Amino acid sequence: MASDSENNMDREIILADFQAAINGVIPQENGILQSNLSSVASQANIYGTRSQAVPAAPPAAPAASSSSSSSSSAFCPALPSRHIVERQPRMLNFRVEYRQRTVEVVIEEGSVIGEIKQILETELQVPVSKMQLKGWKSGDLSDSIVLQSLHLPKNNSLYVLTPEITPTASTSQNSVLQESLNQNFLLVISHREAQRDYNLNFPGSRTIQEVKRNVSDLINIPVRHQQWEGWPASASDSMTLAASGISYPCHHLGVCRRSSPANTREPTEECADVHMVSDSEGDDFEDASEFGVDESEMFGMGTSTGSRKAPLMPENTENEVDALMHFTAEFTTRYGECHPVFFIGTLEAASQEAFYGKARDRKLLAIYLHNDESVLGNVFCSQMMCADSIVSYLSQNFITWAWDVTKEANKARLLTMCTRHFGSVVAQTIRTYKTDQFPLLLIVMGKRTSNEVLNVIQGNTTVDELMMRLMGAMEIFTAQQQEDIKDEDEREAREMVKREQDEAYQLSLEADRKKREAQEREQAEQLRLQQIQKEADDEKEAIRLSLEHALPPEPADEGGEPISKLRIRTPSGEFLVRRFLGSTKLKVLFDFVASKGYPWEDFKLLTTFPRRNITQLDPASSLLEAKLFPQETLFLEAKE
Repeated sequence: MASDSENNMDREIILADFQAAINGVIPQENGILQSNLSSVASQANIYGTRSQAVPAAPPAAPAASSSSSSSSSAFCPALPSRHIVERQPRMLNFRVEYRQRTVEVVIEEGSVIGEIKQILETELQVPVSKMQLKGWKSGDLSDSIVLQSLHLPKNNSLYVLTPEITPTASTSQNSVLQESLNQNFLLVISHREAQRDYNLNFPGSRTIQEVKRNVSDLINIPVRHQQWEGWPASASDSMTLAASGISYPCHHLGVCRRSSPANTREPTEECADVHMVSDSEGDDFEDASEFGVDESEMFGMGTSTGSRKAPLMPENTENEVDALMHFTAEFTTRYGECHPVFFIGTLEAASQEAFYGKARDRKLLAIYLHNDESVLGNVFCSQMMCADSIVSYLSQNFITWAWDVTKEANKARLLTMCTRHFGSVVAQTIRTYKTDQFPLLLIVMGKRTSNEVLNVIQGNTTVDELMMRLMGAMEIFTAQQQEDIKDEDEREAREMVKREQDEAYQLSLEADRKKREAQEREQAEQLRLQQIQKEADDEKEAIRLSLEHALPPEPADEGGEPISKLRIRTPSGEFLVRRFLGSTKLKVLFDFVASKGYPWEDFKLLTTFPRRNITQLDPASSLLEAKLFPQETLFLEAKE
């Protein structure tokens, strides 16, 4: 009795220290959880169907393969819709298929479903009263529902069914089959155990066997253990979807794990077919031998005489991804395949996956910390972590990351990672827990500036309490998510306006740049021409100066030799007057005129009467021979 009293006192001290340590991280945790406790508990029996406990999750988007980081779509409990103020109406695109036709519909988010049907009535010539619009993620919806309240993405796919209108056969059976092979079939596959629907698109050429293999990656059930409902009786695994006789464009199927005969298990999958205690079975545990371990080992009371079970995580592992793959494989071996989907990657990658995507795609981060030395380890894993309702809820709403702290080296590494990503308070909180208080489940929510630990769930809990605390955390997260979605939509609207303004500004800059480049090219061409002209002028000037220096001196009026006085009228009206010796050659006269800027290549020298072109005479002739003596008036004229 004294020992029990001391243990109780220790536990109260630890709880008080823990509360003081995390007040800065989760200041409103207890108040929120307690205020919401009664409302959450009154929703439904926690072990009942998910449609009573929480709203059904929307179907996952079609995918060819399943990522280990997340195998389920984002899930949020329903909240009152909030009006998102946008600067301009948001447009939604719908691709609607009807038999062999496809209609593209673009409509405002504020419209109702009935307006889509009215558009389709015009395009397809099908009355609205005989039209069933299918493909909504929330199931069948009334025509009066506003699209904005559905929080739809920009691009959507729907299809129309008209049961009352019989299609007419216009082609042969072979051509119809060939067309079916090129069509896409929407398979709505309901996973019974996980209570989840998958909407998957497959081409008509895909075989049923290939479909089953692809689905096995999503539901984690091997093909040989799958039990299907909904395939036509005449269909075989080797048939294509087009030839199997399923409905087009949408066909509903169901799948679950095939029940094995009592007390028989396959040696190679010893733990895969273990029957775990369901939520409705209360506290009546099955015999420990069902889990392949000794009864004392199951409750951590001792060790069996046989070989010890392998650790969930090897000690001093260098690669986090390899360590988590080993954890997942060993966890499956111990407790069966029905368990949460553990994120395979670093804690940083898990945080990125959960917190830093689009606001509508964000999730809570659940960090599961396991300790094999705790007496609660096997019970918590087998009865809580592997319960169908817990597995389904975690898979739909959380990114679950796991770590084994049994070895001190692995625990130290975890504390280092938590300090780096969440701060020292979280690491100190984990240190305060004793071994017998493990396993721990930390619920972390990402915020704008930091990450907040909403809850720390210890191993000494029940399925009821675990589900209630998960739902309480989900309510807090959903309220924050709606605010984030509103802010993100407003920010995207602002960014779109800014992008449009930037694009207009860039176009204006481009036009200015082209105009400036054209002006620069024009200026460069002008400079080039001016340079050419300058060079030509310089060359002419150099020739003129050389000719001017080469001219013989002008003779005096009185001399022994005959003097010829010439007056030359320029095109500008000026007169050039100079005296020459009568024996001076015409070449000297031409050089004199050229030295004044009138080269004889461009100008001709003419007499007045009779009109003669002196430049056509022999330059070696003298002025006397050219009859330009004793005086003569000439004029310059540009050559044509």
